Amino acid sequence: MFVLIADRVLAGPDLEVINGGAVIIAEDRIVWVGREADLSADQYPPDADVRWLGDVTLMPGLIDAHVHLAFDGSPHPVARMMAESDEQQVALMLRSARELLSVGVTTARDLGARGYTDVVVRDAIANGTARGPRLLTAGGAITTTGGHCWFMGAEADGIDEVRKMVRRHHKAGVDVIKLMSTGGNMTPGSAPWHAQFTTDELRAAVDEAHRLGKRVAAHAHGTEGIRRALDAGVDTMEHCSFQTEDGMGGADPELADRIAASDIYVSPTCNFRMREFRVLMKGRDFALGELYRRGAKIIASTDAGIDNTPHHGFVGGLVAMSEFDIPIAQVLLSATSRSAHALGLADRTGQLAAGYEADLIAVAGDPRTDLRALDELRLVLARGQEFTPDALPAIEPLPEDFLPMSMRSMLEHDHGGTSSDRDAAAAMAEPAALVR
Repeated sequence: MFVLIADRVLAGPDLEVINGGAVIIAEDRIVWVGREADLSADQYPPDADVRWLGDVTLMPGLIDAHVHLAFDGSPHPVARMMAESDEQQVALMLRSARELLSVGVTTARDLGARGYTDVVVRDAIANGTARGPRLLTAGGAITTTGGHCWFMGAEADGIDEVRKMVRRHHKAGVDVIKLMSTGGNMTPGSAPWHAQFTTDELRAAVDEAHRLGKRVAAHAHGTEGIRRALDAGVDTMEHCSFQTEDGMGGADPELADRIAASDIYVSPTCNFRMREFRVLMKGRDFALGELYRRGAKIIASTDAGIDNTPHHGFVGGLVAMSEFDIPIAQVLLSATSRSAHALGLADRTGQLAAGYEADLIAVAGDPRTDLRALDELRLVLARGQEFTPDALPAIEPLPEDFLPMSMRSMLEHDHGGTSSDRDAAAAMAEPAALVR
């Protein structure tokens, strides 16, 4: 049993601050949260591990709603996936999981791996064989034949095949269904602004998934693919970047308002590279700020593992979100209780309250005023088990001669781009993407 005492505790679904707070943990559960001064002597069991943590903030463990453990965050993650055996992929994924936990991510949703390797990793963590965050798994992202991420092994065409693939995934034990509503930036021959499935195909997949008790995440970059996913009734919209062949033009107002009025959560995959991305794409509009201003429900996600995006940059992604004029308080909710609700975990994690699983972190300072305080971890508990973070390498800036595939394609088709933009796009051939 732990009794953790800290200068600040962020409690409940709204992260209300308790000054001079305490949290009592028995096995994998939180049993009491409140002011330390209100603890009676008989609430201190003789065998309790009482820790006076001092000037730290105790808060829920962080949630990354979109990761890829099977991608290694290098310049060429797809090439590695295609070259490795399942056993090699599982070994990589176990390492990726530890990296997430090492930065305070105690829950993650893996939205695409080859076959069902992610289910193997999830179960190894759940039964204590390995350490990592609680995982929600999707298996291979369901795509059209030759469509985006076809190499994950879940191609399907037509209503009947799509339904059957959802059933196959359910049989294999996945937690969530991932649909590729549009193309993407990491698959040759795929364009992110092109819709892949018809609305009827998407609706069939959603209906089948919901019948089986699974939520549905839709990868959707292009405006038409976003519209179709919205009409089909998906639960989370991944990326939601409103890309067109002409580049980034900001959110479509009518669709943004419809998303805000719906039950859909937007998972924008805003990672620590976003600041560099915005500098390189200056003058081009991004949808995230407009979606927030129109009332969309935003959850924190990073697409960790894609090109040049290692798994230990979660906090940088939160900082990048705040730079879209999203208040820090809302950013913190997007990484805790709101994300738990979006992922179907609202009764298990995402807040410090009696009866919840003991997923929590302690950080030096106060993240309510400075999100970078989240980098200063002093304690990580995942389901009541303490974890000592691994030493992680520094995240290097993008090389000067680097331009992601997504940027190249936008600049090449952006009628407003300068000739120097287009020349740079043609000259830089590194096959990578910041926003997959």
